[in-house]
Amino acid sequence: MTRDALRQVRGGHPWVFDGSITSTSHAGSAGDLAVVFDDKRRFAAIGLYDPSSPIRVRVLHSGGPRSIDDSFWSERLGVALQRRQRLIDDPATTAYRCIHGENDRLPGLVVDRYEDTAVVKLYTAAWIPHLRDVLAALVPMTGVRRVVLRTSRAVAAGETHGLLDGTALLGELPTAPVPFLEHDLRFEADVVRGQKTGHFLDQRENRAIVGELSPGKRVLDVFCCTGGFSVHAAAGGASEVHSVDLSQPALDTTLRNMEANRTRSEVADARHRVTCGDAFEVLDDLARRGDRYDVVVIDPPSFASRADQVDRAMRAYAHLTRLGLSIVQPGGLLVQSSCSSRVDEHAFHRTIRESAQAQGVALAEWRRTTHADDHPIGFPEGAYLKTLFATVDAFPGAR
Repeated sequence: MTRDALRQVRGGHPWVFDGSITSTSHAGSAGDLAVVFDDKRRFAAIGLYDPSSPIRVRVLHSGGPRSIDDSFWSERLGVALQRRQRLIDDPATTAYRCIHGENDRLPGLVVDRYEDTAVVKLYTAAWIPHLRDVLAALVPMTGVRRVVLRTSRAVAAGETHGLLDGTALLGELPTAPVPFLEHDLRFEADVVRGQKTGHFLDQRENRAIVGELSPGKRVLDVFCCTGGFSVHAAAGGASEVHSVDLSQPALDTTLRNMEANRTRSEVADARHRVTCGDAFEVLDDLARRGDRYDVVVIDPPSFASRADQVDRAMRAYAHLTRLGLSIVQPGGLLVQSSCSSRVDEHAFHRTIRESAQAQGVALAEWRRTTHADDHPIGFPEGAYLKTLFATVDAFPGAR
């Protein structure tokens, strides 16, 4: 193992890349426990081996030798759940992330909970041989009655030993979306076929902030997905909510989520419309028609999954800023996010600011936020979500 990689592992970094490994004792299979030694054959770390991934070892423990056994899984899961005790005890929110992968020192493993259903999302096949042990600790601790397996595209079907994406690991596979509460608002998650685990839990607190800022406002929710920002805006007293997404199934879910909250007078009174289409094209069309909104929320999917996509991502963010500002009322609010881990936080905020300045728009930035509490940041690459709340102080000048 190279000296730089060894230094990073000893500093707590959870990844060992294939190019950092100088030698191996023998060929391994996905899920084998790999012990990392320094050049003097001293123990440095132990982790899960994945021969098909550029991240060859995902570190479970570093420092002194440690057995990876039942007590290890119980201890590691227990610490993660304790971090989320506030959410666990909150009856108004019944969906949260139990395990946040590397950031909870369980790299490549995500567990989200929706009511009594847990969704296990795997980003490496190395977890497959250990699922039984993980669930043996997780299920009693959480009390969930059903566990659904979801796998990322990086996990090849041949590596899962017959456990395909959407398989029930415990209980019966749900035949309908799973209902849950978020800040006392009703939502549903398609835990079998939906994006990620069925709902984007990391924006929970940002959605609540938008709700607080929406009374009497016209709100545009771009890349609305399943309508989280839209529902919170309506519940917050928005006069009108416009939800935009390229996916009609996502908009159908948005409509159901909005309808599920119609018992609230604020939601019942809010005018709601949806538009299915490319966000860039829809924003451009709204600007040409002269539509204006008091709050514009732009929460796109990741634009940069690889380093060579960062420049293109920054151009996309700048373009979205220009389009968003073209339809915000003077004195209105722009809420713009990036969930690309490869996009630097400072570069993202600088891009928004420079894009506004190029249009002659003064932005009064008043809040920057990151992940919800159940998405802790445990290493540099774990800081992926960035959101800016800014008031538009001036409209574009003639340039």
